[in-house]
Amino acid sequence: MKILITGFEPFGGETENPSWEAARLLNGMSVSQCVLVSVQLPCVFSKSLEVLENALKLHQPQMVIALGQADGRSDVSIERVAINVCDARIPDNEGAQPVDVAVVQGGPAAYFSTLPIKKMVTTLKSNGYPASVSQTAGTFVCNQVFYGLQHVLKDQKVASGFIHVPLLPSQAAKRSGATLSSMSSTTLRDALLCLVPILANHAKRGEADLQVAMGANS
Repeated sequence: MKILITGFEPFGGETENPSWEAARLLNGMSVSQCVLVSVQLPCVFSKSLEVLENALKLHQPQMVIALGQADGRSDVSIERVAINVCDARIPDNEGAQPVDVAVVQGGPAAYFSTLPIKKMVTTLKSNGYPASVSQTAGTFVCNQVFYGLQHVLKDQKVASGFIHVPLLPSQAAKRSGATLSSMSSTTLRDALLCLVPILANHAKRGEADLQVAMGANS
């Protein structure tokens, strides 16, 4: 089984992106009869989905996990839903800043993750990693990639979804005026590795996700 893992290039003036730092550490690893392949995506609205689709065609994965950086998140956030809108608070890496633009014209309002998100959270926590189900992937390039991924794979038997990860310690140390949570790239790598066995079982057996309360209070 092949699992494609994507991470983003640095953006917003950063020189690192935890999503790519974790993804690149996983590239080429073999776990639970799964081969992990990592691809870096540009943080550019006009290019991210093209690079993603080319990676899907090239690698033909049986599962896809897209990773992204989330400033201020304190845990590994398994995203539930992607929405069909780009509404950028800051410009992307080529200066584009779309406002209220659809990811896919005429597409559905939203797509849900097809990963076993609650099993993933439960597994992470049982292995000592902070984790939660997130109800929003934002409206920047992360959400665009999540929505585009689910749209491309909607008629295929390829489980896919998105995970937001905290800043790296080196990034958090540079932020002034706030104390932000962080997680090292090796910790992120190890957290993601502990998910591979349950993801492999999910893909092979098609088991249902857990039905436990992990909703938001507001």
